[in-house]
Amino acid sequence: MSTHFCIFRSGMDVKAYLRSMLPHLESGMKPSKSKDILSVDEVMQWSQSLEKLLANQTGQDVFGNFLKSEFSEENIEFWLACEDYKKTESDLLHCKAEKIYKAFVQSDAAKQINIDFRTRESTAKKIKAPTPTCFDEAQKVIYTLMEKDSYPRFLKSNTYLNLLNDLQANSLK
Repeated sequence: MSTHFCIFRSGMDVKAYLRSMLPHLESGMKPSKSKDILSVDEVMQWSQSLEKLLANQTGQDVFGNFLKSEFSEENIEFWLACEDYKKTESDLLHCKAEKIYKAFVQSDAAKQINIDFRTRESTAKKIKAPTPTCFDEAQKVIYTLMEKDSYPRFLKSNTYLNLLNDLQANSLK
């Protein structure tokens, strides 16, 4: 049995953790697994639902950069951290739950997410005995916030429209 250490004390650890959670576009777009390039169809599917956008790695990257431009990247970073957390081995749940809570949920968190007091309190109680679902309520609140607020703006943004136009223009060549 391996021993795991929970180190999360300085701001640098928080940043390193967040960087590992959200790949950035600056490092280059990752092609989808089945194709060599991003297709017009893939990008058009992003407009069908936030779920389809977030199911695509490049979609996550592009939407993350858009949120960064709106100073609300903590939403997708939290959502991705929760997705990763659900896949965590049980012996690491406590450590990861603490990291996510300190980074996003607690009231003085560096990347505090916009959730109501009741959800914040409920999440704080749940992480005392962490389960894979202890962030589900807060994650749902953030998903809904992105879906109703940021996502519609993203679909109208130059970020999305320019990418789609560029891909459509290239497919006609």
